[in-house]
Amino acid sequence: MADLSKITEIEDLRRIAERKVPRMFYDYVDSGSWTQTTYRNNETDFDRIKLRQRVLVDMEGRSLATKMIGQDVSMPVAIAPTGFTGMMWADGEIHAARAAEKFGIPFSLSTMSICSIEDVAENTSKPFWFQLYVMRDKKFMENLIRRAKEAKCSALILTADLQVLGQRHKDIKNGLSAPPKPTLKNILNLMTKPEWCFNMLGTKRHTFRNIVGHAEGVGDLSSLSSWTAEQFDPSLNWDDVARIKDLWGGPLIIKGIMEPEDAILAARSGADAMVISNHGGRQLDGAPSSIAALSDCVQAAQAENANCELWLDSGIRSGQDVLKAIALGAKGTMIGRSFLYGLGAYGEDGVRKALEIIYKECDITMAFCGHTNINTVNEDIFVKGTYENLKVADPHISPVRW
Repeated sequence: MADLSKITEIEDLRRIAERKVPRMFYDYVDSGSWTQTTYRNNETDFDRIKLRQRVLVDMEGRSLATKMIGQDVSMPVAIAPTGFTGMMWADGEIHAARAAEKFGIPFSLSTMSICSIEDVAENTSKPFWFQLYVMRDKKFMENLIRRAKEAKCSALILTADLQVLGQRHKDIKNGLSAPPKPTLKNILNLMTKPEWCFNMLGTKRHTFRNIVGHAEGVGDLSSLSSWTAEQFDPSLNWDDVARIKDLWGGPLIIKGIMEPEDAILAARSGADAMVISNHGGRQLDGAPSSIAALSDCVQAAQAENANCELWLDSGIRSGQDVLKAIALGAKGTMIGRSFLYGLGAYGEDGVRKALEIIYKECDITMAFCGHTNINTVNEDIFVKGTYENLKVADPHISPVRW
C-alpha cells in the first residue's frame, strides 16, 4: 500500500494521475468541450463564493451524515457515473465501488463503463446505482434496465443531456478508444506508463462490457465504435421518462438539469431526485456553471414538488465546494473528476484518499462557519454579495482556448 500521508488535496492526486495514466484517458477526464469555458467556470465560480467565519461556537459532535433518496450516507456525496473509468486504472469501476462502499457513500455505474453491471455486482456487497443512456435500440436499453434490476441496483440515473455528443477536441485529436489503438503515438506513450500497463495485463476487462456481447451485432471492437456513435437517441424527450420509470419500477434520478423550466418538468415527471449538471462542461460550452444554475433550479423545483431532491454535479474539487452546494439548497452532490484523479493515481486507495480529503475539508469548513450538522447549513455561511449573482460573468476569468 502506498504512503498517501502527504497527499493533502485533490490537486495532488490530479498531478500524480497525469503522470501515471495514458494521455488519451487522462485528457478524457481533464478536459471539456470546445473552448472549455464552462468546464473551467464550473470550478472558478465556486471560488467566487466567500465564507463567513464564526467563532466561540461549541464544535463538538459534528456530523456530515445525511440521506440521499432515503439512503444513509456518511456525507452528502455520491460517486458520479463516468465512462472509461476502467481505463484510468485496471478494473477501475470495481475499485471505485469498493472504496465508496467502505466509506458509506453511493457509487454510480455508467452505461459506458469498462466493468459491466455484473462485474461490479459480483465484487461488491451493497447495492449501487446504474446510469442509463437511452439508445435507439430499445430492446438493448430494456435489457440494460433488466440487468440492473437483477444486479439489485437501488436507483436508476437517467442522463438527459447527451442526446447528441458535444465536441471534445482532445478526444478527437487523441483518437479516444478502449482499448487504445496500437498506433505509434499510443505505443510510445504507453511505454512511459509501466504501472498502468502492468495492471492492465492482469485483467480481461478492456472494453465496454455492458455493451459487447449484449447488444445485437456488437461482437468485436471494430463494430463497437460505430455502434455507440449511432446509438444515442436524439429523440429522447419528457414523454419517455414515464415509460422508463415504469420499466425500472424503483427510485429514478434525472441528471443534466440546468434551467428552472426543466427543473419544473423533472419535478413533475415523478423523479425522486434531479442532478443540476452540465456534464462537467463536456456538452454545451458557454452554459453557466452548475453552481450558478443551482439556486434558481432549487426554487423552481421545490415549488412544484417538495419531495424531489436536488443534487449538484460538475466542478466539485473540495469539501468546501460540497458545503457551498448544500448551503445553496442541494441535498447532495456527485463527484466525477475528483474520484477519477484518485483512481488514476493509486486505484482504490486513491479513491479512498479523495473521499477522505473531501470529508475533512467539508467537516472543518463547516466548523469554521459555526455549524455542527450538515443538515442545518444554509446561505447564512456566505458573505453577502458573493453568491447572489453567480450567473454574471467574472471579467477576470478568461476562457481556455486551443
